Amino acid sequence: MFKLWAAIVKDSRVLLRDGIGLALMFFMPIVLVFVVTDIQNSSYKLINKNKLPIYICNRDTGQSSVQLIEAINKIGMFKVSQLPKDQNEKTIADSMKASDAMLGVVIPSNFTVKVKAKAKSVAGKALTSFGLQADSTQKEAGDVDPLTLYYNPVIQESMRLSIKGGLQSALQLVESRETLRSLYFSINEKPLPSKLEDEMLNNKTVINEIPVSKSGSLKAPNAAQHNVPSWTIFAMFFVIMSLGGSIVREKVSGSFIRLKTLPTSYMVGMLSKQITYVGVTIVQAVVIFALGIWVFPLVNLPGLDLPEDIFGLFVVTVICGWCAVSYAMCVGVFAETHQQSNGFGAISIVILAAVGGLMVPTFTMDTSLKTFANLSPMHWCLQSYYGLFLEGGRLRDVIGNLIPLVIISLVFQLISFWGLRRKNLI
Repeated sequence: MFKLWAAIVKDSRVLLRDGIGLALMFFMPIVLVFVVTDIQNSSYKLINKNKLPIYICNRDTGQSSVQLIEAINKIGMFKVSQLPKDQNEKTIADSMKASDAMLGVVIPSNFTVKVKAKAKSVAGKALTSFGLQADSTQKEAGDVDPLTLYYNPVIQESMRLSIKGGLQSALQLVESRETLRSLYFSINEKPLPSKLEDEMLNNKTVINEIPVSKSGSLKAPNAAQHNVPSWTIFAMFFVIMSLGGSIVREKVSGSFIRLKTLPTSYMVGMLSKQITYVGVTIVQAVVIFALGIWVFPLVNLPGLDLPEDIFGLFVVTVICGWCAVSYAMCVGVFAETHQQSNGFGAISIVILAAVGGLMVPTFTMDTSLKTFANLSPMHWCLQSYYGLFLEGGRLRDVIGNLIPLVIISLVFQLISFWGLRRKNLI
C-alpha cells in the first residue's frame, strides 16, 4: 500500500508540473462549454423568443397583400420591415446586407387580383359540387404568382425549410380567407361576418408538448443540460495530452526498465496513474458542473440542473473517467514520441466525439455511421449522462450503457498490457 501511495504522490507531482497539460484538461474545456452553450442557447432563443429580421417588398396595392403581411407578423418568427415597392433584386440584397436582415420577400404586383380570381374559381367549383348554381361567367383561374424569397446563405437548410413553412402558412391563411368570403357571398349575397370569419379561420387545436422522461418530469431540458455533460466527456478524454505524454516520457527515460530492478511491480505504477488521472477527471466534472450550476446564471445562460440520482451521477463519472484514462494509456504505450501521442490523441478524440454524437446527434446520422457510433466510447458516455440529465433516469436505467463502456475500457487495458509486454517494458 505504501508503494502505491508513493507512486500516486509521484504521478501527482509530475502532473502538477505539466502546466500545458493542466490547461488543456481544465481551461480549454471550460471555455468550450461556455462558448458552445452560449451559441446553442442563442439558437434556442432565435427559434423560441427572438425574431428573424425580414424585409418585405410589396409591389401589390390590394388588400390581400396587406393581409399577408399581417399574417406573417402574427406567426411570431419574424421582425417585419417594409421596403419601397420599386426595389429590384440588387437593392433588396443591399438593404439586407446593410441591416443584417437574413430574409427578403417580394410580393408580386398582381397578388390580390390573382388571389381573388383563384378564390372565386374554387368557390364556383364548390357550389357546383354542392348542386348549387355557380356563376357561369367565371373563368378557370390560374395559380397565384409565386412569392420570391431572398435569404442569407448562412441560414441552414433546416431553418430555411421552417421559414418557408411559416410563409406558406401565412399565404394559405390569406387564400383560405378569400375563398370563404367568396363562397359565403355566392350563397348569401352578403359579406361574410368578421366574427364568423375569425371563428372559421382561427379555430386551432392546442398542441401540448410533454418531454418523455423516466422520472415523469415535465420540465423541458435547456442548452446547459445538453452541452455541459457532453463537453465534460470531451474534457475527460483530453487527459490523453498529459497522461499519454507522461507514459511516453517514462518509456524514453527508461523508467519502465528501472522498475524491473526494484522490489515492486509495474502494476503499482500503472495503477497509480489510473487512480491519479481518474481523480483528475472527477475534478474536471465537478468544476464544469459547478460552473453550470452557479456561474451560467450570472452570465445569462440557463443553469444546469443536476439529476436526482447523485450517486448514479458519481458512478457514471468514475466509469467515464476510467475509460478516458484507459484510452490515454493505450495511446501512450504505443506512441514513440510526444508528437505522436499528442497529435494522434487530439485528432482521435475529435473523431470519436464527432462519431459518438457529441457534435452531431446520432439520430441524424445514417445507418452506417450509427454502427460506428456504437464503437465510440464517447457515445456510451454521452448516453449514460443523457439518461440521467435529460431522461431523469437513475443508475439502474443507464446500466445498459455502462456495460459496453466497461467492456471497451477493459479492451484498452488489455491492449496496453499487450503493448508493454511486446516492447519488453514489463
